[in-house]
Amino acid sequence: MFQGLKPYLILSLLCLGLLVPGLAQIPPLDRDESRFAQASRQMVESGDYIRIMYQDEARNKKPVGIYWLQAASVNLFSSPESKAIWPYRLPSALAVWLGVLMLYHFGSRLVSPPAALLGAGVLATSLLVILEGHQAKTDAALMASSIAAMGALGWFYVQAKGRAVTPPGQGAALVFWLALGAGILLKGPVLPMVVGLTLVSLAILDKGLGWFLKLRPLMGVLVTAAMVGPWLVSINSATQGAFMGEAVGRDLLPKLLGAQESHGGFPGLYLLLLPVFLWPGSALLWPALASAWSTRTTASSRFLLAWIVPAWIMFELIPTKLPHYVLPLYPALALLIAVWAFEHEGRSGKWLKGWGLAWGLIGLVLAAACFIAPARYGSGIGFWSAPAALAALLASALAIKSLWAGHQARALVQGGLAGALAVVLILSTLLPGLDQLAISRRAADAVAAQGAGLVVASAGYHEPSLVFLLGTQTRLVDGGASAADHLLNTPAALALVEGREEAAFRAALKGASVKELASIDGLNYSRGKPVILRLYQKESAP
Repeated sequence: MFQGLKPYLILSLLCLGLLVPGLAQIPPLDRDESRFAQASRQMVESGDYIRIMYQDEARNKKPVGIYWLQAASVNLFSSPESKAIWPYRLPSALAVWLGVLMLYHFGSRLVSPPAALLGAGVLATSLLVILEGHQAKTDAALMASSIAAMGALGWFYVQAKGRAVTPPGQGAALVFWLALGAGILLKGPVLPMVVGLTLVSLAILDKGLGWFLKLRPLMGVLVTAAMVGPWLVSINSATQGAFMGEAVGRDLLPKLLGAQESHGGFPGLYLLLLPVFLWPGSALLWPALASAWSTRTTASSRFLLAWIVPAWIMFELIPTKLPHYVLPLYPALALLIAVWAFEHEGRSGKWLKGWGLAWGLIGLVLAAACFIAPARYGSGIGFWSAPAALAALLASALAIKSLWAGHQARALVQGGLAGALAVVLILSTLLPGLDQLAISRRAADAVAAQGAGLVVASAGYHEPSLVFLLGTQTRLVDGGASAADHLLNTPAALALVEGREEAAFRAALKGASVKELASIDGLNYSRGKPVILRLYQKESAP
Protein backbone atom coordinates (compact mmCIF):
# COMPACT_ATOMS: atom_id res chain seq x y z
CA MET A 1 0.00 0.00 0.00
CA PHE A 2 2.94 2.34 0.66
CA GLN A 3 4.87 1.55 -2.50
CA GLY A 4 5.05 3.60 -5.69
CA LEU A 5 2.25 5.93 -6.67
CA LYS A 6 -0.56 4.26 -4.74
CA PRO A 7 -0.44 6.53 -1.66
CA TYR A 8 -0.32 9.62 -3.88
CA LEU A 9 -3.30 8.36 -5.86
CA ILE A 10 -5.31 7.69 -2.68
CA LEU A 11 -4.57 11.16 -1.34
CA SER A 12 -5.31 12.77 -4.71
CA LEU A 13 -8.74 11.14 -4.90
CA LEU A 14 -9.43 12.21 -1.32
CA CYS A 15 -8.52 15.82 -2.12
CA LEU A 16 -10.60 15.75 -5.29
CA GLY A 17 -13.66 14.76 -3.28
CA LEU A 18 -12.96 17.34 -0.57
CA LEU A 19 -12.07 20.39 -2.64
CA VAL A 20 -14.12 20.40 -5.84
CA PRO A 21 -17.65 20.41 -4.31
CA GLY A 22 -18.60 23.95 -3.36
CA LEU A 23 -15.68 25.60 -5.15
CA ALA A 24 -18.00 27.28 -7.66
CA GLN A 25 -21.24 27.30 -5.66
CA ILE A 26 -20.21 29.33 -2.59
CA PRO A 27 -20.65 33.06 -3.35
CA PRO A 28 -17.62 35.38 -3.00
CA LEU A 29 -16.87 35.86 0.68
CA ASP A 30 -16.15 39.08 2.56
CA ARG A 31 -13.82 40.56 3.12
CA ASP A 32 -10.38 39.16 2.42
CA GLU A 33 -11.33 36.72 -0.31
CA SER A 34 -13.16 39.28 -2.43
CA ARG A 35 -10.38 41.83 -1.99
CA PHE A 36 -7.78 39.33 -3.17
CA ALA A 37 -9.92 38.24 -6.12
CA GLN A 38 -10.76 41.79 -7.19
CA ALA A 39 -7.11 42.86 -7.03
CA SER A 40 -6.12 39.82 -9.11
CA ARG A 41 -8.85 40.66 -11.64
CA GLN A 42 -7.51 44.19 -11.95
CA MET A 43 -4.04 42.82 -12.65
CA VAL A 44 -5.46 40.97 -15.65
CA GLU A 45 -7.57 43.95 -16.72
CA SER A 46 -4.68 46.42 -16.57
CA GLY A 47 -1.82 44.15 -17.55
CA ASP A 48 0.14 45.57 -14.59
CA TYR A 49 1.52 42.58 -12.69
CA ILE A 50 3.72 44.61 -10.37
CA ARG A 51 1.37 46.90 -8.47
CA ILE A 52 -1.55 45.52 -6.46
CA MET A 53 -4.69 47.63 -6.74
CA TYR A 54 -8.19 47.39 -5.28
CA GLN A 55 -10.19 49.78 -7.46
CA ASP A 56 -8.21 53.05 -7.18
CA GLU A 57 -6.55 52.12 -3.89
CA ALA A 58 -3.04 50.64 -3.69
CA ARG A 59 -3.19 47.36 -1.73
CA ASN A 60 0.23 47.56 -0.13
CA LYS A 61 -0.28 44.88 2.52
CA LYS A 62 0.68 41.44 1.23
CA PRO A 63 3.29 40.45 -1.38
CA VAL A 64 2.33 39.54 -4.92
CA GLY A 65 2.51 35.72 -4.92
CA ILE A 66 -1.16 34.82 -4.59
CA TYR A 67 -2.21 37.54 -7.03
CA TRP A 68 0.07 36.09 -9.69
CA LEU A 69 -1.34 32.60 -9.12
CA GLN A 70 -4.94 33.82 -9.29
CA ALA A 71 -4.25 35.98 -12.35
CA ALA A 72 -2.67 32.99 -14.11
CA SER A 73 -5.72 30.88 -13.30
CA VAL A 74 -8.07 33.54 -14.69
CA ASN A 75 -5.99 33.86 -17.85
CA LEU A 76 -6.08 30.08 -18.34
CA PHE A 77 -9.66 29.25 -17.43
CA SER A 78 -11.77 32.40 -17.44
CA SER A 79 -11.74 36.13 -18.16
CA PRO A 80 -11.72 39.26 -15.99
CA GLU A 81 -15.25 40.07 -17.15
CA SER A 82 -16.59 36.86 -15.61
CA LYS A 83 -18.22 36.96 -12.18
CA ALA A 84 -17.25 33.34 -11.50
CA ILE A 85 -15.19 33.06 -8.32
CA TRP A 86 -13.88 29.51 -8.79
CA PRO A 87 -10.87 30.44 -11.01
CA TYR A 88 -9.60 32.65 -8.20
CA ARG A 89 -10.08 29.82 -5.69
CA LEU A 90 -8.42 27.20 -7.85
CA PRO A 91 -4.83 28.02 -6.73
CA SER A 92 -5.87 27.48 -3.09
CA ALA A 93 -7.47 24.12 -3.89
CA LEU A 94 -4.40 23.01 -5.85
CA ALA A 95 -2.15 24.20 -3.02
CA VAL A 96 -4.00 22.02 -0.50
CA TRP A 97 -3.69 19.03 -2.83
CA LEU A 98 0.04 19.57 -3.39
CA GLY A 99 0.57 20.23 0.31
CA VAL A 100 -1.09 16.96 1.26
CA LEU A 101 1.04 15.02 -1.23
CA MET A 102 4.21 16.72 0.01
CA LEU A 103 3.31 15.98 3.62
CA TYR A 104 3.19 12.28 2.77
CA HIS A 105 6.44 12.49 0.76
CA PHE A 106 8.46 14.30 3.42
CA GLY A 107 6.56 12.74 6.30
CA SER A 108 7.68 9.31 5.15
CA ARG A 109 11.24 10.46 5.85
CA LEU A 110 10.39 12.01 9.21
CA VAL A 111 8.14 9.24 10.53
CA SER A 112 6.98 5.91 9.11
CA PRO A 113 5.18 5.74 5.72
CA PRO A 114 1.91 4.48 7.32
CA ALA A 115 1.95 7.38 9.80
CA ALA A 116 2.80 9.82 7.00
CA LEU A 117 -0.17 8.60 4.93
CA LEU A 118 -2.53 8.83 7.88
CA GLY A 119 -1.14 12.25 8.85
CA ALA A 120 -1.65 13.56 5.32
CA GLY A 121 -5.23 12.32 5.51
CA VAL A 122 -5.74 14.03 8.89
CA LEU A 123 -4.52 17.30 7.39
CA ALA A 124 -6.66 16.99 4.25
CA THR A 125 -9.87 16.31 6.18
CA SER A 126 -9.43 18.97 8.87
CA LEU A 127 -12.05 21.70 8.95
CA LEU A 128 -9.70 24.68 8.55
CA VAL A 129 -7.80 23.15 5.64
CA ILE A 130 -11.02 22.39 3.74
CA LEU A 131 -12.27 25.92 4.38
CA GLU A 132 -9.02 27.52 3.20
CA GLY A 133 -8.99 25.28 0.13
CA HIS A 134 -12.30 26.88 -0.87
CA GLN A 135 -11.15 30.51 -0.52
CA ALA A 136 -9.17 32.79 -2.81
CA LYS A 137 -6.61 33.83 -0.19
CA THR A 138 -2.94 33.31 0.63
CA ASP A 139 -3.20 30.78 3.45
CA ALA A 140 -3.57 27.47 1.61
CA ALA A 141 -0.63 28.33 -0.64
CA LEU A 142 1.42 29.40 2.40
CA MET A 143 0.64 26.07 4.06
CA ALA A 144 1.93 24.21 0.98
CA SER A 145 5.12 26.30 1.00
CA SER A 146 5.54 25.57 4.70
CA ILE A 147 5.24 21.83 4.14
CA ALA A 148 7.83 21.92 1.36
CA ALA A 149 10.30 24.02 3.35
CA MET A 150 9.85 22.35 6.73
CA GLY A 151 9.60 18.87 5.21
CA ALA A 152 12.94 19.28 3.44
CA LEU A 153 14.49 20.83 6.56
CA GLY A 154 13.25 17.97 8.72
CA TRP A 155 14.65 15.42 6.31
CA PHE A 156 18.13 16.89 6.70
CA TYR A 157 17.71 17.01 10.48
CA VAL A 158 16.69 13.39 10.99
CA GLN A 159 19.41 12.28 8.56
CA ALA A 160 21.98 14.11 10.68
CA LYS A 161 20.63 12.21 13.69
CA GLY A 162 21.00 8.92 11.84
CA ARG A 163 17.26 8.33 11.44
CA ALA A 164 16.64 8.93 7.72
CA VAL A 165 16.32 5.77 5.60
CA THR A 166 17.35 7.59 2.43
CA PRO A 167 19.62 10.63 2.75
CA PRO A 168 18.44 13.91 1.21
CA GLY A 169 20.30 15.23 -1.79
CA GLN A 170 20.91 18.67 -3.16
CA GLY A 171 17.46 18.56 -4.76
CA ALA A 172 15.90 18.59 -1.28
CA ALA A 173 18.08 21.56 -0.31
CA LEU A 174 16.94 23.41 -3.41
CA VAL A 175 13.31 22.64 -2.56
CA PHE A 176 13.83 24.21 0.87
CA TRP A 177 15.16 27.49 -0.50
CA LEU A 178 12.61 27.66 -3.34
CA ALA A 179 9.79 27.05 -0.85
CA LEU A 180 11.19 29.74 1.43
CA GLY A 181 11.20 32.20 -1.46
CA ALA A 182 7.65 31.23 -2.40
CA GLY A 183 6.56 31.73 1.21
CA ILE A 184 8.04 35.24 1.24
CA LEU A 185 6.26 36.12 -2.01
CA LEU A 186 3.01 34.84 -0.51
CA LYS A 187 3.01 36.31 2.99
CA GLY A 188 6.24 38.08 3.72
CA PRO A 189 7.99 37.17 6.98
CA VAL A 190 5.66 34.41 8.21
CA LEU A 191 7.47 31.36 6.80
CA PRO A 192 10.99 32.74 7.50
CA MET A 193 9.82 33.33 11.08
CA VAL A 194 8.61 29.73 11.45
CA VAL A 195 11.85 28.40 9.96
CA GLY A 196 13.98 30.71 12.08
CA LEU A 197 12.25 29.82 15.35
CA THR A 198 12.60 26.13 14.53
CA LEU A 199 16.33 26.46 13.85
CA VAL A 200 16.94 28.51 17.00
CA SER A 201 15.08 25.94 19.10
CA LEU A 202 17.02 23.02 17.62
CA ALA A 203 20.31 24.88 18.03
CA ILE A 204 19.58 25.41 21.74
CA LEU A 205 18.43 21.83 22.32
CA ASP A 206 21.24 20.20 20.35
CA LYS A 207 23.90 22.78 21.25
CA GLY A 208 24.76 23.26 17.62
CA LEU A 209 23.46 23.61 14.09
CA GLY A 210 26.23 22.08 12.01
CA TRP A 211 23.84 19.86 10.04
CA PHE A 212 22.22 22.96 8.54
CA LEU A 213 25.36 23.61 6.47
CA LYS A 214 24.38 20.65 4.28
CA LEU A 215 21.54 22.81 2.93
CA ARG A 216 24.19 25.12 1.44
CA PRO A 217 22.98 28.39 2.99
CA LEU A 218 25.06 30.66 0.74
CA MET A 219 23.60 29.13 -2.41
CA GLY A 220 20.16 29.12 -0.81
CA VAL A 221 20.17 32.79 0.12
CA LEU A 222 21.10 33.64 -3.46
CA VAL A 223 18.28 31.46 -4.83
CA THR A 224 15.72 33.00 -2.48
CA ALA A 225 16.95 36.52 -3.22
CA ALA A 226 16.72 35.84 -6.95
CA MET A 227 13.08 34.84 -6.48
CA VAL A 228 12.03 37.75 -4.28
CA GLY A 229 14.40 40.56 -5.22
CA PRO A 230 13.23 41.52 -8.74
CA TRP A 231 9.61 42.06 -7.73
CA LEU A 232 10.57 43.79 -4.48
CA VAL A 233 12.74 46.26 -6.40
CA SER A 234 10.04 46.76 -9.02
CA ILE A 235 7.19 47.36 -6.55
CA ASN A 236 9.21 49.83 -4.50
CA SER A 237 10.15 51.67 -7.65
CA ALA A 238 6.56 51.68 -8.93
CA THR A 239 5.20 52.92 -5.57
CA GLN A 240 8.18 55.18 -4.77
CA GLY A 241 8.90 53.17 -1.63
CA ALA A 242 5.31 53.24 -0.37
CA PHE A 243 4.85 49.45 -0.53
CA MET A 244 7.43 48.59 2.13
CA GLY A 245 6.43 51.50 4.31
CA GLU A 246 2.74 50.57 4.27
CA ALA A 247 3.27 46.79 4.43
CA VAL A 248 5.38 47.17 7.56
CA GLY A 249 4.00 50.36 9.11
CA ARG A 250 0.28 49.92 8.36
CA ASP A 251 -0.13 46.14 8.27
CA LEU A 252 2.59 44.18 10.10
CA LEU A 253 3.40 46.46 13.05
CA PRO A 254 -0.24 47.22 13.99
CA LYS A 255 -0.88 43.46 14.16
CA LEU A 256 2.11 43.00 16.44
CA LEU A 257 1.20 45.91 18.69
CA GLY A 258 -2.58 45.65 18.91
CA ALA A 259 -5.75 43.96 17.67
CA GLN A 260 -6.11 45.10 14.07
CA GLU A 261 -9.59 45.43 12.50
CA SER A 262 -11.24 44.10 15.69
CA HIS A 263 -9.52 40.71 15.22
CA GLY A 264 -8.22 40.53 18.77
CA GLY A 265 -7.97 37.69 21.23
CA PHE A 266 -6.34 36.60 24.46
CA PRO A 267 -3.18 34.43 24.65
CA GLY A 268 -4.29 30.80 24.47
CA LEU A 269 -7.19 31.42 22.09
CA TYR A 270 -5.59 29.42 19.26
CA LEU A 271 -5.10 26.47 21.59
CA LEU A 272 -8.71 26.72 22.71
CA LEU A 273 -9.97 26.75 19.12
CA LEU A 274 -7.59 24.05 17.86
CA PRO A 275 -9.91 21.06 18.55
CA VAL A 276 -12.59 22.75 16.40
CA PHE A 277 -10.46 23.79 13.43
CA LEU A 278 -8.42 20.57 13.38
CA TRP A 279 -11.65 18.55 13.65
CA PRO A 280 -12.14 15.63 13.13
CA GLY A 281 -8.45 14.70 13.48
CA SER A 282 -8.36 16.54 16.79
CA ALA A 283 -9.90 13.46 18.43
CA LEU A 284 -6.33 12.39 19.32
CA LEU A 285 -4.82 15.87 19.67
CA TRP A 286 -4.02 16.06 23.38
CA PRO A 287 -2.66 12.52 23.86
CA ALA A 288 -0.51 12.99 20.75
CA LEU A 289 1.00 16.22 22.07
CA ALA A 290 1.61 14.72 25.51
CA SER A 291 3.29 11.68 23.97
CA ALA A 292 5.45 13.79 21.67
CA TRP A 293 6.65 15.81 24.65
CA SER A 294 7.55 12.66 26.56
CA THR A 295 9.59 11.40 23.56
CA ARG A 296 11.09 14.78 22.66
CA THR A 297 14.62 13.38 22.64
CA THR A 298 13.91 11.38 19.46
CA ALA A 299 14.79 13.15 16.22
CA SER A 300 11.33 13.20 14.65
CA SER A 301 9.48 14.31 17.81
CA ARG A 302 12.08 16.96 18.55
CA PHE A 303 11.88 18.41 15.05
CA LEU A 304 8.07 18.41 14.92
CA LEU A 305 7.82 20.04 18.35
CA ALA A 306 10.42 22.63 17.33
CA TRP A 307 8.25 23.33 14.27
CA ILE A 308 5.13 23.79 16.42
CA VAL A 309 5.89 25.11 19.90
CA PRO A 310 7.96 28.31 19.50
CA ALA A 311 5.94 29.59 16.54
CA TRP A 312 2.68 28.74 18.32
CA ILE A 313 3.76 30.73 21.39
CA MET A 314 4.61 33.69 19.17
CA PHE A 315 1.22 33.57 17.43
CA GLU A 316 -0.50 33.41 20.81
CA LEU A 317 1.38 36.51 21.98
CA ILE A 318 0.50 38.59 18.90
CA PRO A 319 -2.67 40.59 19.77
CA THR A 320 -4.24 40.27 16.30
CA LYS A 321 -5.69 36.79 15.91
CA LEU A 322 -7.42 34.95 13.07
CA PRO A 323 -7.81 31.14 12.98
CA HIS A 324 -5.80 30.70 9.79
CA TYR A 325 -2.65 32.39 11.15
CA VAL A 326 -1.50 29.11 12.72
CA LEU A 327 -2.25 27.01 9.61
CA PRO A 328 1.48 26.55 8.74
CA LEU A 329 1.79 24.53 11.97
CA TYR A 330 -1.10 22.14 11.25
CA PRO A 331 0.98 19.70 9.14
CA ALA A 332 3.30 18.97 12.06
CA LEU A 333 0.31 18.45 14.36
CA ALA A 334 -1.23 16.04 11.85
CA LEU A 335 1.95 13.93 11.77
CA LEU A 336 2.17 13.79 15.56
CA ILE A 337 -1.45 12.67 15.78
CA ALA A 338 -0.90 9.90 13.22
CA VAL A 339 2.28 8.71 14.94
CA TRP A 340 0.47 8.45 18.27
CA ALA A 341 -2.40 6.52 16.67
CA PHE A 342 -0.08 3.78 15.39
CA GLU A 343 2.12 3.64 18.47
CA HIS A 344 -0.84 3.32 20.86
CA GLU A 345 -3.06 1.01 18.84
CA GLY A 346 -5.07 -1.22 21.17
CA ARG A 347 -4.77 1.06 24.18
CA SER A 348 -7.45 3.12 25.84
CA GLY A 349 -8.20 4.72 29.19
CA LYS A 350 -10.72 6.71 31.17
CA TRP A 351 -9.16 10.09 30.37
CA LEU A 352 -9.08 9.30 26.65
CA LYS A 353 -12.70 8.16 26.75
CA GLY A 354 -13.68 11.31 28.60
CA TRP A 355 -11.91 13.52 26.07
CA GLY A 356 -13.59 11.57 23.27
CA LEU A 357 -17.02 12.39 24.67
CA ALA A 358 -16.14 16.09 25.01
CA TRP A 359 -14.69 16.11 21.48
CA GLY A 360 -17.89 14.50 20.16
CA LEU A 361 -19.83 17.66 21.02
CA ILE A 362 -18.20 19.39 18.02
CA GLY A 363 -19.98 17.01 15.66
CA LEU A 364 -23.22 17.54 17.57
CA VAL A 365 -22.97 21.34 17.21
CA LEU A 366 -22.15 21.00 13.51
CA ALA A 367 -25.17 18.74 13.02
CA ALA A 368 -27.44 21.26 14.74
CA ALA A 369 -26.09 24.03 12.51
CA CYS A 370 -27.20 22.03 9.46
CA PHE A 371 -30.80 22.71 10.49
CA ILE A 372 -30.52 26.06 12.26
CA ALA A 373 -28.60 27.95 9.56
CA PRO A 374 -30.98 27.14 6.64
CA ALA A 375 -34.01 27.85 8.82
CA ARG A 376 -32.68 31.23 9.94
CA TYR A 377 -30.69 32.48 6.96
CA GLY A 378 -32.04 30.48 4.03
CA SER A 379 -35.38 29.46 2.62
CA GLY A 380 -35.95 26.82 5.30
CA ILE A 381 -34.73 23.34 6.12
CA GLY A 382 -34.18 21.41 2.92
CA PHE A 383 -33.34 17.90 1.79
CA TRP A 384 -29.57 18.16 2.32
CA SER A 385 -29.76 19.26 5.96
CA ALA A 386 -30.42 15.72 7.14
CA PRO A 387 -27.55 13.97 5.27
CA ALA A 388 -25.07 16.66 6.32
CA ALA A 389 -26.17 16.44 9.96
CA LEU A 390 -26.07 12.64 9.87
CA ALA A 391 -22.51 12.70 8.52
CA ALA A 392 -21.43 15.03 11.34
CA LEU A 393 -23.05 12.78 13.96
CA LEU A 394 -21.48 9.70 12.39
CA ALA A 395 -18.06 11.34 12.54
CA SER A 396 -18.41 11.70 16.31
CA ALA A 397 -20.07 8.34 16.90
CA LEU A 398 -17.69 6.24 14.79
CA ALA A 399 -14.57 7.93 16.14
CA ILE A 400 -15.71 7.61 19.77
CA LYS A 401 -16.62 3.94 19.30
CA SER A 402 -13.17 3.18 17.87
CA LEU A 403 -11.42 5.22 20.55
CA TRP A 404 -13.19 3.33 23.31
CA ALA A 405 -12.18 0.04 21.69
CA GLY A 406 -8.56 1.21 21.43
CA HIS A 407 -8.52 1.36 17.61
CA GLN A 408 -6.88 4.76 17.26
CA ALA A 409 -6.00 4.70 13.55
CA ARG A 410 -9.48 3.47 12.70
CA ALA A 411 -10.94 6.36 14.72
CA LEU A 412 -9.00 8.83 12.60
CA VAL A 413 -9.99 7.20 9.32
CA GLN A 414 -13.69 6.74 10.08
CA GLY A 415 -14.11 10.06 11.86
CA GLY A 416 -12.09 11.86 9.19
CA LEU A 417 -14.07 10.53 6.25
CA ALA A 418 -17.48 11.07 7.86
CA GLY A 419 -16.52 14.52 9.16
CA ALA A 420 -15.10 15.59 5.82
CA LEU A 421 -18.30 14.42 4.11
CA ALA A 422 -20.31 16.59 6.51
CA VAL A 423 -18.17 19.67 5.80
CA VAL A 424 -18.30 19.11 2.04
CA LEU A 425 -22.10 18.73 2.08
CA ILE A 426 -22.41 21.92 4.13
CA LEU A 427 -20.17 23.86 1.76
CA SER A 428 -21.68 22.57 -1.48
CA THR A 429 -25.38 22.27 -0.62
CA LEU A 430 -26.25 24.34 2.46
CA LEU A 431 -23.96 27.38 2.45
CA PRO A 432 -24.83 28.49 -1.12
CA GLY A 433 -28.52 28.58 -0.16
CA LEU A 434 -28.13 30.99 2.77
CA ASP A 435 -29.58 33.93 0.85
CA GLN A 436 -29.88 36.16 3.90
CA LEU A 437 -26.08 36.14 4.08
CA ALA A 438 -25.54 36.53 0.32
CA ILE A 439 -26.50 40.22 0.12
CA SER A 440 -23.97 41.10 -2.59
CA ARG A 441 -25.04 38.17 -4.78
CA ARG A 442 -28.70 39.18 -4.57
CA ALA A 443 -27.85 42.82 -5.23
CA ALA A 444 -25.78 41.82 -8.27
CA ASP A 445 -28.67 39.70 -9.56
CA ALA A 446 -31.02 42.68 -9.19
CA VAL A 447 -28.61 44.89 -11.13
CA ALA A 448 -28.15 42.26 -13.86
CA ALA A 449 -31.92 42.09 -14.32
CA GLN A 450 -31.86 45.72 -15.50
CA GLY A 451 -29.49 45.00 -18.37
CA ALA A 452 -25.80 45.41 -19.16
CA GLY A 453 -23.61 48.50 -19.08
CA LEU A 454 -25.18 50.15 -16.03
CA VAL A 455 -22.84 51.91 -13.61
CA VAL A 456 -23.76 51.36 -9.97
CA ALA A 457 -23.00 53.59 -7.00
CA SER A 458 -23.41 52.06 -3.55
CA ALA A 459 -23.97 54.16 -0.43
CA GLY A 460 -23.62 52.63 3.02
CA TYR A 461 -22.75 49.14 1.79
CA HIS A 462 -19.12 48.82 0.69
CA GLU A 463 -18.37 45.11 0.97
CA PRO A 464 -15.67 43.90 -1.46
CA SER A 465 -17.91 41.06 -2.69
CA LEU A 466 -20.21 43.69 -4.22
CA VAL A 467 -17.31 45.20 -6.16
CA PHE A 468 -16.22 41.77 -7.39
CA LEU A 469 -19.73 40.83 -8.56
CA LEU A 470 -20.60 44.21 -10.13
CA GLY A 471 -17.19 44.96 -11.60
CA THR A 472 -14.25 47.32 -11.14
CA GLN A 473 -16.25 50.35 -12.31
CA THR A 474 -18.56 50.10 -9.28
CA ARG A 475 -18.55 53.30 -7.24
CA LEU A 476 -18.47 53.10 -3.45
CA VAL A 477 -19.68 56.56 -2.47
CA ASP A 478 -19.52 58.35 0.86
CA GLY A 479 -23.23 58.70 1.56
CA GLY A 480 -26.77 58.97 0.28
CA ALA A 481 -26.21 62.46 -1.17
CA SER A 482 -23.36 61.18 -3.35
CA ALA A 483 -25.54 58.29 -4.54
CA ALA A 484 -28.26 60.76 -5.52
CA ASP A 485 -25.74 62.91 -7.38
CA HIS A 486 -24.53 59.83 -9.27
CA LEU A 487 -28.07 58.88 -10.21
CA LEU A 488 -29.00 62.36 -11.42
CA ASN A 489 -25.84 63.15 -13.37
CA THR A 490 -24.58 59.83 -14.77
CA PRO A 491 -26.15 58.25 -17.85
CA ALA A 492 -27.30 54.63 -17.47
CA ALA A 493 -26.87 54.85 -13.71
CA LEU A 494 -28.19 52.84 -10.78
CA ALA A 495 -27.88 53.52 -7.06
CA LEU A 496 -27.78 51.04 -4.19
CA VAL A 497 -28.75 52.77 -0.97
CA GLU A 498 -28.46 51.22 2.48
CA GLY A 499 -31.27 52.02 4.91
CA ARG A 500 -29.23 54.40 7.07
CA GLU A 501 -28.45 56.53 4.00
CA GLU A 502 -32.04 56.61 2.75
CA ALA A 503 -32.95 60.02 4.26
CA ALA A 504 -29.84 61.74 2.90
CA PHE A 505 -30.46 60.15 -0.50
CA ARG A 506 -34.06 61.39 -0.65
CA ALA A 507 -33.12 64.89 0.49
CA ALA A 508 -30.43 65.20 -2.21
CA LEU A 509 -32.80 64.21 -5.02
CA LYS A 510 -34.31 67.74 -4.97
CA GLY A 511 -37.66 66.61 -6.21
CA ALA A 512 -36.34 64.37 -8.99
CA SER A 513 -38.36 61.22 -9.56
CA VAL A 514 -36.70 57.85 -8.99
CA LYS A 515 -37.98 54.31 -9.27
CA GLU A 516 -37.27 51.60 -6.72
CA LEU A 517 -36.29 48.47 -8.64
CA ALA A 518 -35.52 46.03 -5.82
CA SER A 519 -35.17 45.71 -2.07
CA ILE A 520 -32.61 43.36 -0.52
CA ASP A 521 -32.54 42.64 3.19
CA GLY A 522 -30.32 40.31 5.17
CA LEU A 523 -27.38 40.08 7.58
CA ASN A 524 -24.04 41.67 6.78
CA TYR A 525 -21.95 38.95 8.47
CA SER A 526 -18.76 41.02 8.18
CA ARG A 527 -20.25 43.57 10.55
CA GLY A 528 -22.73 41.32 12.30
CA LYS A 529 -25.56 43.76 11.56
CA PRO A 530 -28.82 43.55 9.59
CA VAL A 531 -28.92 45.57 6.39
CA ILE A 532 -31.52 46.70 3.86
CA LEU A 533 -30.45 47.76 0.37
CA ARG A 534 -32.71 49.43 -2.17
CA LEU A 535 -31.85 49.66 -5.85
CA TYR A 536 -32.92 52.86 -7.59
CA GLN A 537 -33.04 54.20 -11.12
CA LYS A 538 -33.91 57.71 -12.29
CA GLU A 539 -37.28 57.82 -13.99
CA SER A 540 -37.28 59.18 -17.51
CA ALA A 541 -39.12 62.44 -18.19
CA PRO A 542 -42.46 61.96 -20.00
